[in-house]
Amino acid sequence: MTHAPILAFDIFGTVVDWHGSITREVAALYPQVDADAFALAWRAGYQPAMQRVRSGELGWTLIDDLHRLILDDLLPRFGLSALTETQKQHLNKVWHRLDPWPDTVAGLTRLKTRHTICSLSNGNIGLLTNMAKRAGLPWDCVLSAEVFRAYKPDPATYLGVARVFDVAPSDVMLVAAHQDDLAAARACGLRTAYIERPLEFGAKHPKDVSPDAANTFHAKSLVHLAEQLGC
Repeated sequence: MTHAPILAFDIFGTVVDWHGSITREVAALYPQVDADAFALAWRAGYQPAMQRVRSGELGWTLIDDLHRLILDDLLPRFGLSALTETQKQHLNKVWHRLDPWPDTVAGLTRLKTRHTICSLSNGNIGLLTNMAKRAGLPWDCVLSAEVFRAYKPDPATYLGVARVFDVAPSDVMLVAAHQDDLAAARACGLRTAYIERPLEFGAKHPKDVSPDAANTFHAKSLVHLAEQLGC
């Protein structure tokens, strides 16, 4: 059996276009800034910040707060040291306002007809809920690393989905645009579906989206995945 009743979705880059969204907003607010470089630099701080939590250097810290730590380091580098606290808070919440990829809402809506669909993101619950409300993402359930107090690729996240729904790990399929995330999920017994997002890092930095035979499915979009799953 290749189908799984529970589909758990990575969010940043898979469901929403973080680079395009941040670039557009920064360009509108601060036209003097290289918005492409700013978005890439902010995202580049993501894994190192989470590693500080994984290593125990920081206690459990929400992604909103990690994003702010990274942002505070970035602002002087991009000539934005003069921002007020209100402006900093608003900019940090751009991660709540990320736009979905063009196929996302239609794909999720189709997949929801035959599967339970949930987020499985390192983003915190408030962020994911605000994002879903604004973008019209039709989740059955919002799951986050916050629920498990562990960041992907910790097995507690992937196995936590199976535990929440009281199913075997093989009854959960992770849907993601990142092969490392999918490999970690497979190591926990989950099925996996890779979604091609060649423009995740912007048009200037196209991403390799070559298939990995280890994945259960490989799709060009969430609509394409729905077609493969008969939805």
